[in-house]
Amino acid sequence: MDFQLGLGTFGDVTVDDDGRLLEHHEVLRNVVEEAKLADRLGIDFFGVGEHHREDFAVTAPEVVLAAIASETKNIRIGSAVTVLSSDDPVRVYQRFATLDAISEGRAEVILGRGSFTESFPLFGYALNEYGRLFEEKASLFTELRNEEAITWRGTTRPPLTNQMVYPKTEDGSIVTWIGVGGSPDSVIRAARNSARLMLAIIGGQPSRFAPLVELYFKTLDEMGQDRLPVGVHSPGHVADSDEQAIEEVWPHHQALFSKIGKERGWPPMSRAQFEHGVGPDGALYVGSPETVARKIIKNSKLLNLSRFDMKYSNGTLPHPKLMKSIELYATKVAPLVLEAMR
Repeated sequence: MDFQLGLGTFGDVTVDDDGRLLEHHEVLRNVVEEAKLADRLGIDFFGVGEHHREDFAVTAPEVVLAAIASETKNIRIGSAVTVLSSDDPVRVYQRFATLDAISEGRAEVILGRGSFTESFPLFGYALNEYGRLFEEKASLFTELRNEEAITWRGTTRPPLTNQMVYPKTEDGSIVTWIGVGGSPDSVIRAARNSARLMLAIIGGQPSRFAPLVELYFKTLDEMGQDRLPVGVHSPGHVADSDEQAIEEVWPHHQALFSKIGKERGWPPMSRAQFEHGVGPDGALYVGSPETVARKIIKNSKLLNLSRFDMKYSNGTLPHPKLMKSIELYATKVAPLVLEAMR
């Protein structure tokens, strides 16, 4: 697999030039426009995340991705992530198999347990079953990927007995990743489910994830399975200069993470914390094209990556700045990275 560069968004609710928060329907239309630009400029992958809260507009990734599929030609499309714990694996597989057909084989799915919990009460799942729900459902999804008659029994949904699931995909399966936030158990689970590994690195030093990549490869080796791709999903923003990028994204990034932190009992994000994240050893890919490219190259080599996905949306950062960031990522960052990763 050649090195790939992707983009991702949660459909963060943005503001217009007057500081007005856009309505969800406006944000969703803008996400489609952002994906169209990424496709025109040759980006490899475009992902949309699933959330169920007011500050993110995407609750049904497959629907948004179907709209994107109809407006694009080459870019691979997928979730970032699908919260499998509070969904039904059979329906998830059917929806992505349908998306795969509509997009002529461009669909992928990134499965995760979810870093937010709003979907659990919304769909009637108990948070104290957080781990078991994902464990069982990931196992069932792995069996569904074989696209053969399936017999399965668990505790999280009714059993299946010699049941076929339709539609089947043109290539015989869906490209599947499992998103991991830093748990060794989750890394091992990804390997045991023969899924590609997507590391969500939103803070701290990316270098601390190197042992997890080693653990993933070791587990695959012990299973006698070929090594699978590893990717990273991290926040970022590209502008013409480092100073411009930092000043553009800081107030929006700070407001988003302070709101989330307040909900979770964290202290407000400081400017010093943000600048450390933007620095050479941090997890935020914010800066000029050269600065962002340097960090992607460094961490991609360190972590033995096959793909890097930049979450280009940053809270209320306006749509025009997102479009400019996508343009610079594709036309300035990508050539530097791809040349270095050959």
